[in-house]
Amino acid sequence: MEPLVKLRGIVKRFPGVVANDRVDFKLRRGEVHALLGENGAGKTTLMNILYGLYQPNEGEIYVKGRKVRLRSPRDAIDLGIGMVHQNFRLIEPHTVLENIILGLREPGIRIDFERHAERIRLLAEKYGWRIDPWMRVWQLSAGEKQQVELLKILYRGADILILDEPTSVLTPHETRMLFKALRRMAGEGKGVIFITHKLGEVMEISDRVTVMRRGRVVVTKSTKETSPEELAYYMVGRSATLDFGGVEFAPGEVVAEVIDLEALSDKGVPALRKVSLAVRSGEILGIAGVSGNGQVELAEVIVGLRKATGGKVIISGIDATNKSTREIIELGVAYIPPESVRWGIIPEMRVVDNLFLKAYRYPPYSSKLILNWGRMFEKAEELVKEYEIVTPSVHAKARSLSGGNLQRLVLARELSGLIGEGIPKLIVAAYPTKGLDVRATNFVHKTLLRYRRLGAGILFISEDLDEIMMLSDRIAVMFEGRITGLLERGKADKEKLGLLMSETAPS
Repeated sequence: MEPLVKLRGIVKRFPGVVANDRVDFKLRRGEVHALLGENGAGKTTLMNILYGLYQPNEGEIYVKGRKVRLRSPRDAIDLGIGMVHQNFRLIEPHTVLENIILGLREPGIRIDFERHAERIRLLAEKYGWRIDPWMRVWQLSAGEKQQVELLKILYRGADILILDEPTSVLTPHETRMLFKALRRMAGEGKGVIFITHKLGEVMEISDRVTVMRRGRVVVTKSTKETSPEELAYYMVGRSATLDFGGVEFAPGEVVAEVIDLEALSDKGVPALRKVSLAVRSGEILGIAGVSGNGQVELAEVIVGLRKATGGKVIISGIDATNKSTREIIELGVAYIPPESVRWGIIPEMRVVDNLFLKAYRYPPYSSKLILNWGRMFEKAEELVKEYEIVTPSVHAKARSLSGGNLQRLVLARELSGLIGEGIPKLIVAAYPTKGLDVRATNFVHKTLLRYRRLGAGILFISEDLDEIMMLSDRIAVMFEGRITGLLERGKADKEKLGLLMSETAPS
C-alpha cells in the first residue's frame, strides 16, 4: 500500500549545521508514528519541512503517492496536512467557532455561523470532546485549547496530523482522552506523527517509532518490537539509566517552610491561596500540577523574586518573607528557574561570567574592590569539567551552547557551593528538565539525587507525573493556587494525582 507520506533523501542546511542529513521517513495510513530524538536531532526541522515552513535543500516529498513541492503551510493544508504546535496558535479573545473557521475559503458574502457551529459540535462529539463553539478561547482549559487546535485541522479535512509534544500541558485524564481520540483517527485511516520525549507515551500510543540522532534516522521499528531502554540507547548512542526509583531516604530537619502563603500573579489576581508545606533536608518534595496553577509563583516567592501578600516563608528557622534575593542566597538557597535559556543566563556574556553572576562579589573571587579573575577562570574550568559542559572554552558566549549545556551551566552555578561553604541547604528546581533530551534530563535527575544524598532539601516542580513519581519522596499537588493533596511516594499513582490536579480536586 502506498504510504500517506514519503520523505526521501531530505537535506536541510542552516549556516554552520546540517539539520537533516539525507533523511528517509514514511507515514502509513491508519498508524500513529512516534518521532523521537534529542534536542537538535532534526525532528522538528523535518516536520517543518513536511508542513511547508522550511524548504529542503535536497530530497523529495511524496504525499499520497504524488511528488509535491510544499512552498508554504497553505500548500500543506491543501494536501490534507495539519500541524498542532506545542505553543497553541489561537486568538484568545475570539470564540472557538471563529478560530476554527478563520481563513476558510467559502463562497458567498455571508457566513452561516449556525451551520458551522453545528458541524463543529458534531465533529467534537465524534472524538469524545465537549466543546462549545460559542465559548471564548481564553475561557478554556489547556486540554480544551488543544482540542480546538485539532478541530481546526480536522475541520479542513486533514488526514495527515503532526502533533508536537502534545501532552506537555495535559493532565493524565486529558492525556487518556487525547490518546483515545488519536487511536480513533488512526482507525479511520488517518496518519498521525507524534513528537514526544516521553518514552512511556511512545510505548502506549504508537504503532511504529523513528529515532533521529544528529540529523539522521537511526532506526525505524515496530513499537511492539522495542523497549524504552532500547529507544533511549538509540537516541543517545549509549545506555541511559531511566529508573531512579526505590532510593530510600532518611529525612532530617525542616530546612524551609511556607505557612499560609499568599501572592498575586503578574496579572494582579491571586496565584497562591494560603499554601502551607515544609521541605526537609535529604528529601525531594515534588510539586505536581498543570502549568499555571501557582507553582512558579510559589518558587518565586521563596527565592525572593515575588512579594508575598500574606503568610510566611521560613528558611533554616529564619523568617525570610519578602527578603531580597541576595539575602535569600546568603541563607543557602539555590534556584534553578524555568526556561533557563530565557531566565537563567545572559546569552551575550561568556560562560565564565554566567558562572559567577552571583558569586563575583564574595571571596575568594573578590576583595570587594578587585575581582580575582585568575581564581574565577581556574574554578570555571573545574566546573566545566565536573558538570560536563560542552563549550569551546570558558570564554565562549553562553548563546553558543545547546539547551542541555545551558542547563548544566545553571546547575554548576547554583549547586557547586561558590558562595559560602558546602552544599545549598534548599534547592528550588522549577521545571529543570522541560525541553531537554534524554541525556540532559538524566544528568539533571542524577545531579538532584546526588545533592539529596548530600543532605540538601529539594523543592522539585514538574508537569511530568512519571518524573515526579520517580524522583520525589513526597508529592504535593497544586490546583488554582492551593495545595489539594500531599502524598508519600508509595501512596501516589497517576489516578490520584490526576484527580487532585484537575477541576475535580476538592476546594
